[in-house]
Amino acid sequence: MARKPVTTTRKSAKSDNAIIRYFQDTRDELRKVTWPEREEVVRLTLIVLVATITSSIFLGLADFIFQRLASLLV
Repeated sequence: MARKPVTTTRKSAKSDNAIIRYFQDTRDELRKVTWPEREEVVRLTLIVLVATITSSIFLGLADFIFQRLASLLV
């Protein structure tokens, strides 16, 4: 009478392959993230846009002033 080979079932779903395990761990971590609400995303996006536009205008004016000063010296 032949013996059946013993098969072990894995309790964890983690793979032995490092690349697959990396993506499994990444997926698990992303499930733990508290994602912001839509209103918060819109508000923070507007803050970033206003700050970017304001700094762009300031730097543009500073560049214009320094360009004029440099043209007076040359």
